[in-house]
Amino acid sequence: MSQLWDTSGIAPQKNVVMAGETIPAIFWNAVAARGPNVWMRQKDLGIWRSWTWNETGQAVREIGHGLMALGFEARHTASILSNTNIEWVLCDLAVLSAGGISNGIYPTDAPEQVHYLCEDSGTRVLFVEDDEQLDKALAVRASLPLLQKIVVFDMEGLRDFHDPMVISLKQLQALGREHAQQHPDMLMQRSAACKPEELAILVYTSGTTGKPKGGMHSHHGLVFTVRGYNTLIARDERDECMCFLPLCHIAERMGGEYFSMYTGAKLNFVENPETVPENVREIAPTVFTAVPRVWEKFYSGVMIALKEAGGIQQAVYGWAIGVGHQVADLVLAKKPVPSSLKLRFHMARLLALNNVRKMIGIHRARFLVTGAAPISPDLVRWYLALGLPMLEVWGMTETCGAATGVPADRIKPGSIGPAAEYNEMRLDPVTGEILVRGPNVFMGYLNLPEKTAETLDADGWLHTGDVGVVDEEGFFRITDRMKDIIITAGGKNITPSEFENELKFSPYITDAVLIGDQRPYLTAIIMIDQDNVEKFAQDHDVPFSNYASLTQSQAVLDLIQSVVDQANAQFARVEQVKKFWLLDTQLSAEDEELTPTMKLKRQLVQKKYAPHIEAMHRS
Repeated sequence: MSQLWDTSGIAPQKNVVMAGETIPAIFWNAVAARGPNVWMRQKDLGIWRSWTWNETGQAVREIGHGLMALGFEARHTASILSNTNIEWVLCDLAVLSAGGISNGIYPTDAPEQVHYLCEDSGTRVLFVEDDEQLDKALAVRASLPLLQKIVVFDMEGLRDFHDPMVISLKQLQALGREHAQQHPDMLMQRSAACKPEELAILVYTSGTTGKPKGGMHSHHGLVFTVRGYNTLIARDERDECMCFLPLCHIAERMGGEYFSMYTGAKLNFVENPETVPENVREIAPTVFTAVPRVWEKFYSGVMIALKEAGGIQQAVYGWAIGVGHQVADLVLAKKPVPSSLKLRFHMARLLALNNVRKMIGIHRARFLVTGAAPISPDLVRWYLALGLPMLEVWGMTETCGAATGVPADRIKPGSIGPAAEYNEMRLDPVTGEILVRGPNVFMGYLNLPEKTAETLDADGWLHTGDVGVVDEEGFFRITDRMKDIIITAGGKNITPSEFENELKFSPYITDAVLIGDQRPYLTAIIMIDQDNVEKFAQDHDVPFSNYASLTQSQAVLDLIQSVVDQANAQFARVEQVKKFWLLDTQLSAEDEELTPTMKLKRQLVQKKYAPHIEAMHRS
């Protein structure tokens, strides 16, 4: 996109791009139609390897036939315990093509969680990435009587390992080639026998309020939704996308794997989660979908780099981003952009903004997509000022991903947009809870009819648990989760997400949880951004030895206090944070306090750090 105010490159696609009423039907039609074209790329040991549609189809055939050679039947479940990679996609499509049910397990899950998910889903075949994940499977297999086989992607370090239950993915493919010679039509027959109304995938919730629940999605729901996505954030075969979020999460499963399969957009897989910034610059995606945590990280990286730049560079950037904000403000207000301002914006891009985009790796992007968690409106405006529309979508596991989407020509920072064309939305007149109804809504929770009945009412409305408001244009805004609303001791209702988003806009804060239910005032638990706070400490000669000492430094406490003060200035006194405590442990996705999408689990944090919370509320 050459100019911010030109949204002609984002046109909704309402025609059926690839025929098929089930996921395997779409996939095999895509293989036939796009055969020699490249679909996926993955970097391994510094070298990018491309996968054509034909190569992908051949691998899926081999794995699918291999599964059937093992005795895998239609409607059996297979689970995938792996980071996001091409093997994940191959196995997922093979399971579905064999008429099975596919389930994903986060690679950060502990053995106990792996056991629960395999047991609850009735897993017959478990795919694991490497020796680390294999150890988890071996630790719990004795109590999984339905488990028949464990298949390992990467056998490095396992060459001398022998176990009758364990085979490599290559061995499975070899079995598949033999099976295909004996039963050449069996996989396609299984694939053709899949019915749209049948269960296709399980997507387990993050389990923030108890054990994870297995959300059931039919082939019809997946196909209906993936077609609908093209009316929100259209892609085509010319697009380059990144695949790096967990594939067992509905966002990447739908928005990455299945959506790209449907549209033909190229999928680029990062080496590992740590190399995402480097890989973004290499790939320069034309469409980039990420969670707020990623967008915040990019922004803070630019801010830190700017502090190290010279005075002239800082001045040029300041002028350029100021011009960008002027343009963005006019566009958001649906006012024309004067020719003189267009010219200044063109100069601003040449002098500074294009370099910022290249630094991040979004210089080829037609638009950006954010979802899975609330994002600061100020952060959306910053990307708009760079000349890039940032479109916010909202949805959940139970809605098969996005249920709303902000139109490119009507961006409203802070809003999640109107309901997508493929579903209905309304507010509960009493509670303000957002309700969703449509073919994209899930089939229910596996083995949990009572929980399903609590979530899906008799009229088919999904009770999302999110509280919101809707304006005269039909744009929804999330005010908070029903369970997260704080009612102070004085009876004041507080929506914590608004204040938390203000804090997270700071490059020094990664996440925050507001505390104050039935208490006289608000406090906060804050997780600092290690890289940026360390840089601050080094620049200001603040001594520290490790992360914990950093959180206890008075200079750092003063720094965070200044961020809190800035946020407080934007809220009424009763909504202001009086005290805060810095988490003294650097958390990662392996820690129980974080969801796989790197959000703090509010209730768990409040429970685990109760002594610190009580200390903040002592007079």
